Amino acid sequence: MTIVGRERESAAVLGVTSGVLIVTGEPGAGKSTLLALAADRHQGRILRMTGSESEANLPFAGLHQLLRPILDDAARLPARQRSALLGAIGAIGDEDTGPPDRLLLGVALLALLSDLAQRSPLLVLVDDLHWVDTGSLEALAFAARRIDGEPLAVLAGTRDTTGTAAPAAFSGFPTLALGPLDASAAVRLLDRQPYPPTGGRRMRILDQAAGNPLALVELARAYGTDGPAPAGDSTAEDLLPPTDRLMRLYAADLDALPEATRRALLLVAADERAVTGRIEALAPAEAAGLLRITGGGDARRARFRHPLIRSAIYHSVPLAARRRAHRDLAASLTGEPDRRAWHLAAAAEGPDEEIAAALEESAGRARTRGGYTAAVTALERAAELSPAPHARARRLVAAAREAVATGQPHWVRELAARARALTDDPALVAEASLRVGQVLTLSAEHDTALTLLTRAAEDPRLRRTAIGLASVAGFYSGDEDHRLAIRARAQGDPWTLAVTDPIEARSERVAALPALVERADGDPALLNSLGAMAWLLDETALAVRIFDDALDRWRLRGTLPTGLGCTAGWAYLDHGLWAQARLAAANTVSSVAGLPHLEAAVRSLEAAPLALTGRTAEARTAASAALSLVDPHRSRAVAVRARWALGMAAVAEGDQSTAYEQFRLLFTPDGDPVHYACSHAGVAELAAAAVRTGHHAEAAAIVERTEKRLADDPSPRMRALIHRAHALLDPPRAEPHFTSALADPAGRQWPFERAQILLDHAEWLRRAHRITDARPLLHTALETFRRLGAHPWTDRARAELRAAGVDPAPTTPDALTSLTPQQQHIIRLAAKGLSNREIGERLFLSPRTVGSHLYRSFPKLGVTARSQLRDVLEASGQS
Repeated sequence: MTIVGRERESAAVLGVTSGVLIVTGEPGAGKSTLLALAADRHQGRILRMTGSESEANLPFAGLHQLLRPILDDAARLPARQRSALLGAIGAIGDEDTGPPDRLLLGVALLALLSDLAQRSPLLVLVDDLHWVDTGSLEALAFAARRIDGEPLAVLAGTRDTTGTAAPAAFSGFPTLALGPLDASAAVRLLDRQPYPPTGGRRMRILDQAAGNPLALVELARAYGTDGPAPAGDSTAEDLLPPTDRLMRLYAADLDALPEATRRALLLVAADERAVTGRIEALAPAEAAGLLRITGGGDARRARFRHPLIRSAIYHSVPLAARRRAHRDLAASLTGEPDRRAWHLAAAAEGPDEEIAAALEESAGRARTRGGYTAAVTALERAAELSPAPHARARRLVAAAREAVATGQPHWVRELAARARALTDDPALVAEASLRVGQVLTLSAEHDTALTLLTRAAEDPRLRRTAIGLASVAGFYSGDEDHRLAIRARAQGDPWTLAVTDPIEARSERVAALPALVERADGDPALLNSLGAMAWLLDETALAVRIFDDALDRWRLRGTLPTGLGCTAGWAYLDHGLWAQARLAAANTVSSVAGLPHLEAAVRSLEAAPLALTGRTAEARTAASAALSLVDPHRSRAVAVRARWALGMAAVAEGDQSTAYEQFRLLFTPDGDPVHYACSHAGVAELAAAAVRTGHHAEAAAIVERTEKRLADDPSPRMRALIHRAHALLDPPRAEPHFTSALADPAGRQWPFERAQILLDHAEWLRRAHRITDARPLLHTALETFRRLGAHPWTDRARAELRAAGVDPAPTTPDALTSLTPQQQHIIRLAAKGLSNREIGERLFLSPRTVGSHLYRSFPKLGVTARSQLRDVLEASGQS
């Protein structure tokens, strides 16, 4: 099997034996042909999933296709994984299993595919990826991202007609774009057809096809040497655009088929699963190459040679005939309420409350199974069919509520606008505003979000939720007017008060945290909020514990909230868990499509540990990307964090001038914080860079201003940082400040910052010729920097030791820091006694992948057994 003009692409596809490759291109570019080539050459097992427009709104329809041939193999999975997998595709009976654990579902799919791959090389082929239902896409993408060197490959084809290479769930994977064939290849392909066109007809076909392989083949079939002449004269302008022309060609193919075949084709065009009882009638169409029948039993369906064939068939008959086909299909689906509801909706000639209610019920079932996109689509169609304007508005608001979970602001906005145009019901109008404001908190439109949420707060039933969400938007914005306006409406709510002002009454808020955590009763959403509250109050150790608990509980439920990883990541970073911070950023990337503010937040989080570990070029790239995605004056939280990362990258490189420039941008020209909560953490770094660049007076004024701002109730962290700043700016009176900065044992929550103070103090002692006093501080700082992997600071501490008369042996990095962030996390869990399977379920990896990471990590750590891992962690200070 050879593919004309796709030699390079064929080699790329055949070279995929492990990992993922997404083949993109316009309809007819040859994606399916390349997938068929891969299947033809594959020496192992093949599993298939094909997207279907009719099933794009049915949760886990694609997963059902993929798993049906291997359901027996699922019996080897642990009970929870097996239940999640079979429950998602409805293969465990009629009992209500509740919503699927989406992440456990991904782990189960990964474990099953990985197990099959160990017995025989496995190729997963996914055609028409753009029409696969969201639930199946997310599960497969989850597994695909965790393929780790095993003989398991995922090869997918998806349309690219708008510049979008793949659905959001599959963003970031390697792609192979199929462009038009060049002129030479197009001629060769045309000449290989049974009846190659000649003369003017040939030129017109080449021109109209524009390098599209399918168009070349189909136009040659229609207008080859023995075919009819194209309509019109010899000018290309008289021809329809290729897509329209191809659709006409496909519809014209129907004329030669028996009437019974055309009737059957219309039904399977309306529903690809409607093949039962119609196999004989469809045989002529299959013989003509329009489609093929695949699968068996309940999995049997029609697979059209190209989606345009299906579209042409469906639209080749009048609307009345299409509606009749949908009514016939609905009548045969009494046992399948979801499919029946959709066919009734397609057959409806006008508003129909009974059908609208059936679709609303279908949306509820989709939501229960985690199919938020399907739920929104069903509710939207239900609204269109609702006879009463109020019911229509209610369903549109419900659709907007579900659409928030998809993270698509434009969709939420459109639904809410349509609802508001239909009703003046204050409750519905308020909730519509709430939902738009809610989704916009993740965007860069903080002003709009605050306006809408403030409006929604006028409804007493929504007030607390709306003001809580507004405080988040206000935090991201960092605008002082926003902060004060929201705070004025807090009405004593501890969350809103802490988010809008983590300085005032800080100790009181900290004291209230344990009771608030207990009152959360394990609700991961509430715990996530309380983790953020603890982090803002500089209770970093508590924040990490709360986030860990919330994350575990979210995983048990199966859905991680958008942006959770980013918030937790900063707490991990501050607490010295840099590998976990990097993992948090990596795990959030897949949820930021179309949300520039959130993407910028993730990039700034990525930049911070890169800077601290000395990967400065990468840090600058990530931080600069963050600043380019938002307006720094309207997304101050992100801008301040990105500039802090840029400043630390400059410090790591010894470029103190650039460092001062970046840290100075954390404060206004008057010396106030650019962001009321995030800027203060840079005050000591500002002072350190100032004394090396001649900006002593300016920095001293800012430190003084910051100290006054925090005077009433500073956190232990800010007390230490301000003392460090004073010590650096006033060397003659530095020692009391250094002593105070290190006096509070709570400072151990921030190991990197504490080690910096130790290093600064030791440098001051050495310059004062108190070498003996300096040495133990330098040794302690060096050990901390080494453990964290802060290579630039490790080098600086070693240089200070040499200057103090100690010639330290070359310091090898802490063994843990030589591992990847994921490997470090696995080592910590294994040290706690968790099995490979238990670790896999927590981190969404297959047990085999966990074992592979441990196998590669043990030699680097100098251990041979899991029982030794706890000692390694204790030696590294990370137990």
